[in-house]
This record gives sequence, structure tokens and C-alpha cells, in this order.
Amino acid sequence: MFVDQVKVYTKGGDGGNGMVAFRREKYVPKGGPAGGDGGKGADVIFEVDEGLRTLIDFRYQRHFKAPRGEHGMSKNQHGKNAEPMVVKVPPGTVVKDDDSKEVIADLVQHGQRAVIAKGGRGGRGNSRFATPANPAPELSEKGEPGQDRYIVMELKLLADVGLVGFPSVGKSTLLSVVSSAKPKIAAYHFTTIAPNLGMVETDDSRSFVMADLPGLIEGASEGIGLGHQFLRHVERTRVIVHVIDMSGMEGRDPYEDYLTINEELKEYNLRLTERPQIIVASKMELPDAEENLARFKEKLPGDYPVMPISSVTRMGLKELLFAIADLLETTPEFPLLEDEEEAINRVLYKHDQTSEDFLISRESDGSFVVSGYTVERLFKMTDFTRDESVRRFARQLRGLGVDEALREKGATDGDTVRLLEYEFEFVE
Repeated sequence: MFVDQVKVYTKGGDGGNGMVAFRREKYVPKGGPAGGDGGKGADVIFEVDEGLRTLIDFRYQRHFKAPRGEHGMSKNQHGKNAEPMVVKVPPGTVVKDDDSKEVIADLVQHGQRAVIAKGGRGGRGNSRFATPANPAPELSEKGEPGQDRYIVMELKLLADVGLVGFPSVGKSTLLSVVSSAKPKIAAYHFTTIAPNLGMVETDDSRSFVMADLPGLIEGASEGIGLGHQFLRHVERTRVIVHVIDMSGMEGRDPYEDYLTINEELKEYNLRLTERPQIIVASKMELPDAEENLARFKEKLPGDYPVMPISSVTRMGLKELLFAIADLLETTPEFPLLEDEEEAINRVLYKHDQTSEDFLISRESDGSFVVSGYTVERLFKMTDFTRDESVRRFARQLRGLGVDEALREKGATDGDTVRLLEYEFEFVE
């Protein structure tokens, strides 16, 4: 089964908890703090493995949760950092955040890695909080929660040349003749239901990868037929070979076919019109093909070259392969961006925090709800079993301005404040 798009859940490992401990040694009265820090949680890392071809494995495992770091220990022993979770993906995988639709990684080369979900840092032990004013703190942090997100993985085949055209125009036959690929060939529409790749070598020892894509029909860019699922694979190609059936056996006009396919490519992604295109007139061994080709050239605007071929008699194949190889040498790779403006205006921000420190809303029952990345992170890292940790959390909220913001929203003594699934009482 060829799977080229899948949605999965990833979560980085939580950090290990810091520890509250004190030195307990003979003849050493009032030993100082000795609680160690927690270890770092594991990252979820995607790595390219050139031996994989589809995303089929992700159909059966859709959750990737990395292990957490080890907790801190007494005698100032640091918890062990968790080993990263490495997930193998095929070359050509594009990873997008499901919420923001932002491209997280474009993985193309064997061994290339990208961190998809970061692990949380370990919580600090009480040794870290010792000060001259408080030399023996009973205070530690829990580990930071790991990053979690739903991602969409798309596989865009790494082919230099893409064969496009209506069903049954001879794309699979052409690929089978010029390469060692063995695509299924039959006299009915949509014989090819998954892209086929083949390595092609010319007589002067130049080589390139050619992809035979499932046939397109009118409306493919809107989801009609099979081809719309595989239009994404055209985005990687540098040269488009447009195969047109000149025999007229299907009862269609070759020039109308040419216009329809180009319109579908344009509707799917405007940038595909920038790709250099070679027009190939196939099935020239059949009757009426020469007459149809002459009419096609008359209708074709401009001086576009049309290369007549016959995969059966091998007529014109050598010239076609030389033309493709020559064009590849002068054609650069195209970036995988939606449009040129996005490419120019894209800015890389290193800091991951995208939301405000906190937000305050009012529920219908009169209670106040506090939410936000920073305040929720602080809450999850606080050990509420220790009074000193609770007091520290209260100071952190005041420092963020949460208390003042609640008063401005109308909170008074005794009002209920919710944070995640917990409730607190507002005290003046």
C-alpha cells in the first residue's frame, strides 16, 4: 500500500523532578541541601532512512511519546537525561504542524534529522535554591512538560522528472521502456494507482529519476479522480514531461487534453507553471497519429517543441532522454513554498513561545479562568505538597501581573479562580 499523507501525535518526554534532600553524615550537624536536579526529557527526532518509500508504518502507529528524564536524587546526584526517540521516515517527507500549518521540517537527504517535539528540561533540586537568607530550602521544581503537537506528514517523491497526462496515454509504458521500473500496464483507466519511480540513464552516462504519476482528469485539483492525491509529488520535480496520446483512440482532442492538464497543474499550485515542460506526443506508431500531431502543432501557441515518440517501436526515445537531461542541467531546484511572497517574508524565530504569558476570561458561573503558556508551565512545574513551593508559585504569579489583572477584571476576596483543572480562592 502506498501511503503518502498521515496525521500523528508526538510528545517530547517530560523532565525529571528535582529532589528535596539534605546531607546526612556522621559528625556533620545541620548538613546543607543535597537534592539533585532531574534529567532532561527525550526529544522526538525524525531521521531520513533512504530504505523507506512510503508512510505505511505511520498508519499503524500514530502516537510517539518520548520517555521522561530520571528524577533527581540525594547527595546532589543529577537524574539521567533520556535518550532521544528517533523515528525513521522516507526521503521527501514534509512535516507540518496540524494547528498552524507551518512547515516544521523538509527531510530529503539520507541521515538528515529534525527535532519535531522537544523534551522538557529537568526540575531543579533544593540545592539550587539555597541562598544566604534561606540556606536550607525545602523547595524543588517538577520537570518541565515536553512539547506535544499533532503533525501532518506528507511524502513528496524525490524525482527529477514527473510524467503527467490523462489516464492511458502511455506514461507507464514509457517509464518501463526507458528504466528498469516494472509498473502495472493495462488497457483501462487508472491502472497506475500509486506513483512509480525509475532511474533513467542516457547513452552519454547522465542519469536522473523519473516518476510516473497516476493519470489526471478534469477537476483533479478539486479532488476528482485519483490524480489529486498525487499532485503533491509534482512539486518536487524540476522538469514536467507532459505525455499526450496522439492516436485519438480515446475519442478526445489532444489539444484539449493539453489545456486541461495544464489548467489542473495551475489550479493546484501556481508555481508549477514555472517548471519547464516537455511536450511528448505518444503512440505515434498508430494510424491517424501523424495527422493529429499536425493539427495539434497548428493549435499550439508559440514555438513549443513537441517530441513524437513510440514506446513500442522506441522511436524518438533517445532524443527525448537527451532533451530531458539537457534541461535538468540548466534547471534549478524549486523551494517548497506556497508562493514567492512567503519565501521573501519568511522570518525564523528561535523562541517557541507563541502565545501570551497569561489570559484571563470569565465563566458564566462568575469564576475566573487563567490560561496561557507561561502560567500553565509554571503551574505544572510546582510541587504543591510543599508550602515553600506554593509560596514561590504565588510570588511568580504576582511577578507576571496575574493578581493585578484579576483585580482589574473585577475579582474580589473569595472569588473562584480556575487554572487547568484546579480551583483556587482569590485572597486580597
